[in-house]
Amino acid sequence: MLWRDRVLFSSLNDPVDVARAQAAMDAAWGKVRDSLKDNANVVQERSRLACIVLGLVGIAEDEVDLARRAVDRFFKMPPESDP
Repeated sequence: MLWRDRVLFSSLNDPVDVARAQAAMDAAWGKVRDSLKDNANVVQERSRLACIVLGLVGIAEDEVDLARRAVDRFFKMPPESDP
């Protein structure tokens, strides 16, 4: 987990939510990273994914569901549309 992700997830109060977010982020990033174009800004795309994960923590059933939802949203929404 990158320090940027830790800083973003530090806004979560529940340690269980933090752990779920970190696990989901790692799983989702593994799927997203391999599909990025060669000219993609990897740091920016990882930060975008982390913001998506953070926004979905409250509605996901578990870290697997959270990762799935985050990957789906990442690919459905262009970068400028993310919250």
